[in-house]
This record gives sequence, C-alpha cells and structure tokens, in this order.
Amino acid sequence: MRIRIVDAFTDRPFAGNPAGVLLLDAFPEDQWLQRIALEVNHAETAFAHPLPAGGGADWALRWFTPATEVAMCGHATLATAHVLHTTGAHTGPVRFATRSGVLAAAPGDGGAITLDLPTAPLTAVAVPDGVAEALGATPRTAFDTGPDVGDLVLELADEKTVRGLDPDLRALAAHSARGVIATARAEDPARGYDFVSRCFFPNIGIDEDPVTGSAHTALAPYWSERLGRPVLTGLQASPRSGLVRTELRGGRTMLTGHAVTVIEGELRV
Repeated sequence: MRIRIVDAFTDRPFAGNPAGVLLLDAFPEDQWLQRIALEVNHAETAFAHPLPAGGGADWALRWFTPATEVAMCGHATLATAHVLHTTGAHTGPVRFATRSGVLAAAPGDGGAITLDLPTAPLTAVAVPDGVAEALGATPRTAFDTGPDVGDLVLELADEKTVRGLDPDLRALAAHSARGVIATARAEDPARGYDFVSRCFFPNIGIDEDPVTGSAHTALAPYWSERLGRPVLTGLQASPRSGLVRTELRGGRTMLTGHAVTVIEGELRV
C-alpha cells in the first residue's frame, strides 16, 4: 500500500499545505483510518477508493485530521486529484463522492488543478463576546459559514494585522464549530493577490492550517462581493504560505492551484 505526502496549493516543495494521500480498494474500519491520520500527523490525510463505472462519482473520498473526520477539505482533495493524475490511476476530470456531496477536480495547463466545490453560505452575525481578546485584534465584521465549513469569518483592519496575529487558541476554540478565519484586503494587489487570510482550527487539532481550500469557499463570495469581481487570488499568510485562485459561480466556487508530491513510501501495517 503506497502512501504519499503532497504539498497542495503550491508549485514547489515545502510550501503550501501538506496532506497524506492513500489510494485503497475499499475503506477499512474508521478506527484504522483515524490511526493512520494520527501517524501521518498533517492537517488532513485523504483516503480514496474507486467506485463502479457508470455512477454519479468516480472515487469515494474521506478526510481525517489527526483528531477527527471532517466534512470538507479542499487541499487534501487537490492532493488526491494530483496523485490520481500523476500516477495514471485516473485521467481527465474526476468526481469524488464525499460527505459534502460530489466534488469535481479537473486538470489544467501547467499541472494546475481546479476544484469545483459548493460555495459556503455566509450569514452575518454579531462579533461574539471575547473573540477580539482571544484573537488579539478587533474584527470589523463576523460571518458564519454554515455547517459544512463550520468556521467564523472575521474581517480585520488590514493585512498587517492579519499577519501579526498571535491568538489565544484555547480561548478561540469556544467561538466556532471548526475554527476562525481571519482575513483582510491585500495591502498591495500588485503583489499578485487580492486578499489575505489565516486559519486557526484548534477544535480539530490544527492550531494554524497552512493553506485551507474549504475556507476559500467562504472567502471567495465574501471578497468577490466587496471587490466587485468573480475571479480573485487569495494568499494564506501562514509560515508555509500558498496562493489560491478563486472563481465564484453562484452556488459553486472554483479553486485552482498546483501540488507537488514530496514523499512516497510503503505503508507496512
């Protein structure tokens, strides 16, 4: 059984968001999947197996953090599509059956892959009491992202504030089901991105996620409305960093990025 570590939303090794990827014949028991994810110890490990031809999807796909299974993960979906295409296990567009419905991934020019994901529904909410103290900055606005993403989006004053955050993660965990997305408009769009973000997910065992595809299904509609454009580029300003091209198409969000396989080995259990 081959296991691969893939850096997603980057075109170079040791950047972007690493994910474990295992292609299986079928899903073993959940406990085994969770133990492998804990052993891999990256933000997510993706497990996929082929489905019978002629159905509504080509592969079944699940994602586990070191602590729990999640309903949506963009970067591990990108990593899985990359493995399928680079190994020849699947050619052309691929449809994944997941807990969030059927998600599609299509290869493009230069090794880029575009994910077709559901747009997160944004609901304006009052800034929760205590969140400014936990985050270490005062949000301008707050939005709930719905059950599939499960985050609280907070717009901050500027890019410098987002980059300088050093939150109290234990206190922050009380304010959303999964985590908190801090975001701001780019200081200088000439640098190649339109908005910045950082994502903190202490509730699922991830203090700060390097590059979060699912978060961009909420950031895309948020910033597309404010900037008046359906196509944008987001920079997730984590220490590893990564770029995500977003395109809003109503109820769907297209996320485009690259991926690089950095480790491939044999799982001997």
